[in-house]
Amino acid sequence: MTILNVSVKNGLIDGRQSERALLIRRGTQLLISEMRHAVLPELSLASGRRADLISLSEKGEIWIIEIKSSIEDFRVDRKWPDYRQHCDRLFFATLPDVPQEIFPEDCGLIVSDGYGAHMLREAPEHRLSPATRKAVTLAFARASAQRLMRAEWDASPQLLP
Repeated sequence: MTILNVSVKNGLIDGRQSERALLIRRGTQLLISEMRHAVLPELSLASGRRADLISLSEKGEIWIIEIKSSIEDFRVDRKWPDYRQHCDRLFFATLPDVPQEIFPEDCGLIVSDGYGAHMLREAPEHRLSPATRKAVTLAFARASAQRLMRAEWDASPQLLP
């Protein structure tokens, strides 16, 4: 399956993600959706960081899932601790061939094969302040609405103004 060098107008798949990362993403999205969370890829956060996946539970809990496709991918990324300030729970998602012991114990762990995923370790809860929760939830809602509108327009060009 060749996914590289794909461009999508709304920027969700823009060629920066490796095939391995997209497999992790797809399987993880399936798992999180089955858990009755709304899940959104590539959300820009107030800190300037961008969450690989962010989800919103039925109760309003916010999860961020950082995708790591290899040992090297994990080792070169030092920005992941910054995501804690934007979520109630922080997870890593990876493939079965990436050693699980490289991931910090104080984060959740999800293993994905592209067709599904399994949560190996729950993430500890770090409750957001009400103001931060509102800001992240509004960013999630606004991005979701904008992406839905763009997807509708892409699917039905006759609707364009």
